[in-house]
This record gives sequence, C-alpha cells and structure tokens, in this order.
Amino acid sequence: MTKPIFIAGPCVIESMELLQTVAEELSRLRETLDIDIYFKASFDKANRTSLHSFRGPGMEKGLQMLQQIKEHYHLPVLTDIHESYQAAPVAEVCDVLQIPAFLCRQTDLLVAAAKTGRIVNIKKAQFLSGKDMRYPVGKAVESGAKEVWLTERGNCFGYNNLVVDFRNIPDMLEIVPRVIMDCTHSVQRPGGGQGITSGDRRFVPNMAYAAKAFGATGYFFEVHPDPDKGLSDAANMLQLNDLETIIRRLIKEDTDERD
Repeated sequence: MTKPIFIAGPCVIESMELLQTVAEELSRLRETLDIDIYFKASFDKANRTSLHSFRGPGMEKGLQMLQQIKEHYHLPVLTDIHESYQAAPVAEVCDVLQIPAFLCRQTDLLVAAAKTGRIVNIKKAQFLSGKDMRYPVGKAVESGAKEVWLTERGNCFGYNNLVVDFRNIPDMLEIVPRVIMDCTHSVQRPGGGQGITSGDRRFVPNMAYAAKAFGATGYFFEVHPDPDKGLSDAANMLQLNDLETIIRRLIKEDTDERD
C-alpha cells in the first residue's frame, strides 16, 4: 500500500508570521505522527474572483519567504505557477510545482513545469473527468516529467457550486500512482459570496474520509490559525488546530488495514 502524503498550508502568503505558525505545526505533526507532509502556500493568487482581492506578495518576495520556511523547518515545499516563465525560478526553491485546475490544459505551462525536473502536481479542472486527465499527464511526461501527481477538487455543478464524483479517484489512479484529494477547495462555492468565493469548511473532514474509501494516496488541506480572517479562501480553509485529528483518523485507518 502506498504511504499517503499530506499537503497543507495557508491559501496565500499573507505574512512571514503566518507561514512560521503553520510550518511549526506541520513540522510537529511530521515528527509526532511520522508522516510525509508538504508545506503549501501561494505567492500569487492569479485567479481571484475580483480585481480588488488580495493576491499575495508576488514571486520574488514569495519565493524568498518559502525558501526560509524550507531551510528552517526542513519541510518540502509546494506552490502554484500560472505562467510558463515562473517554472524555472520556482523550481529552484520548491520541490513540487502545482498546475492550477483552470490551467491544467495549458500546454506551455505543463511543458515548462515538466522540464524543471521537479514533481508536477496537476489539479483536475472543474470541467473535466478523471479519465480526461490522461492528456495533461501525457503532455508532462512526454516533456520530461519524472513524477506527476493528480489532484481531485470537484466539478462544476450549476452555478456557484461544486460536486465531487469520487469515482474520479480510481479513474486517475489508472493514469498515475499518486492521486490527491483537495479536501478544502472541493467545498468551495465559486463566486458565491458577492465578489468572493464562499464555501463550507464543515464538510472538509468527510471529503478526506470519503476520498480514503476510494483509494486516494494523498490529502490536501488549506489551513489557517484563524480561517475567517484569511485573505483568500477564508470560508474553506480548515482551522489549523483541527488538522491533527483528521490526519490521525486517516493514518489509523491505514494502520488498521495493514494489520
């Protein structure tokens, strides 16, 4: 059985203090629970609903901050890229380059990420099925990617809502061995909050547990010590203090199955 990985961190880089608070907890969980955990934060949220929404510190400053987290806490780091030119400099710092769901069919972006030699995590678009993801993966692999992950994050369901078809997880496991459940973005209600994305974080734990039942090999949680004050995805981020309980249940089920 593939050991699950965990990806966690704030939606966007708000401050160094926030990154340190989250990284300290993730580092503690890694040691306490003996898990593989990646630190995630975005230096630029380029797909915000409104032009006036907070986007982050930008690539140069954001990468400096992520480098400090990586060096001080010895956590592998994951972040998004939105433009092809970002791939090479981001790869100098980050262990995983993430392709946002809306951009998962952007050929030049996939090729640039693949050529860095870093792991490429492709998030499944809200308008594609799991089986459709063989084509983005093919672009990355043919361009030299050594390891590609896929991430499920729900599908469009009418207006301002998403629904998760968990059958996408086994379908994507036929394409790559590492399929991650994005437990927080999947509870979004895109554009449903009068110029911002709303959502309902109370469903986050069950997204993880259901994904486990369908064979997920990784779990993605955006976390924040005070989610309601978060500058991006406030309604969907998990309370940082709640992360341990969810992870403990997920890895306990793994242990029980091995026994």
